[in-house]
Amino acid sequence: MNAPATKVAIVTGGARDIGRAVSIKLAAAGFKVCFNYLSSAEQANETLALIKAAGGDAIAVQGDMTQSADVQKLIATAVATYGAQIDYVVNVAGGILGRKPLADLDEAFWDAVIDVNLKSVYLVCRAVLPHLVAGSAIVNFSSQAARDGGGGGALAYAASKGAVLTLTRGLAKELGPKGIRVNAVSPGMINTGFHDTFTKPEIRVNVAAATPLKREGQASEVADLVAYLLSDGASFINGESVEINGGSFFA
Repeated sequence: MNAPATKVAIVTGGARDIGRAVSIKLAAAGFKVCFNYLSSAEQANETLALIKAAGGDAIAVQGDMTQSADVQKLIATAVATYGAQIDYVVNVAGGILGRKPLADLDEAFWDAVIDVNLKSVYLVCRAVLPHLVAGSAIVNFSSQAARDGGGGGALAYAASKGAVLTLTRGLAKELGPKGIRVNAVSPGMINTGFHDTFTKPEIRVNVAAATPLKREGQASEVADLVAYLLSDGASFINGESVEINGGSFFA
């Protein structure tokens, strides 16, 4: 990835798992990275240490991306540290929060899942817009669940990630004339703490066995895809969702 050292990237949820891999990848490519975390302060410090040990430049900002004030703080900190222009935004922050079938899917849980996966993307894109310029790019995180409805108890999660795809397409149309590209990535089964917490081991084994490549994906592979979508090599890709699932689902 060809990235001048003056480029600035914001990564939400950038302290662990796929977000960490994205933060490290972009810093290694020469970006100044401002990444956000919610409660994983220890992991944020580890990510900073990894980036700085490799000669990269990064800062970590705590905040809840479902709260407008925290989003504004993230953007303001990036601007105060690296300047008014922000070149790239990667919206990784999100989660399933739990698995509930419709009968148990209370309104508060529904709202929380929609907020963490969809509202967070909307708030970050709105807040960062004044700092984007022609040539900037945004990558949002959806999921294979947006296409296939997700696994058991993932109704709210799948719906929220489907909405991220629609938001991405709308933003691509609105911001494209300004020279700002907006795309999404939709991971399938990736070896992360997400599935360590919310997916039973036997289900993971079965999903990997049913995947043509016979394995789970790695966070670094998703980070490589994100880096490509931000690069000049992807300059005519806009409004797309790129599936990364080893061939387990075709959009």
